[in-house]
Amino acid sequence: MAHTYSGGCEHVRTHSDAAPIDSHTCHCSVCKRVTTQATTHVVFFRHGDVVVDKLASLKRQPFNSENPSGPLELCTCAQCGKPIMLDDRQRRIRVIVPNLMGYDAKNLAPTYHAFYDPKTGAPRPDDGRPVYEALRPEFAWPAPA
Repeated sequence: MAHTYSGGCEHVRTHSDAAPIDSHTCHCSVCKRVTTQATTHVVFFRHGDVVVDKLASLKRQPFNSENPSGPLELCTCAQCGKPIMLDDRQRRIRVIVPNLMGYDAKNLAPTYHAFYDPKTGAPRPDDGRPVYEALRPEFAWPAPA
């Protein structure tokens, strides 16, 4: 059965048929350090909306090595090492980085820029999407699943 959004690797598959609650281009230092990308396309789904077919086949490590007690864990395939998702220990969200986690990015287009800091010296994005120093002002964290 085809799903609206799907990804993963050949060993662990994930999918969601629910719309994401947020999709942005992230400029934060943690995403830059973890992905080695200048910016990262990040998509938030409600925690219960992303289904993982082999949850026990995931290796978990802190997403932010400088804050290992933070809420996000990077989940990789225990067999091949591919990043599968970020899982929120508080069970609010699951995060997908489409270009790294096997999802079709064109169906999950970012709607704004988050965590842009002009002090980094990076040019301000000028693609017509709003630019914020954090998540979009109207974003509300969902209740834990």
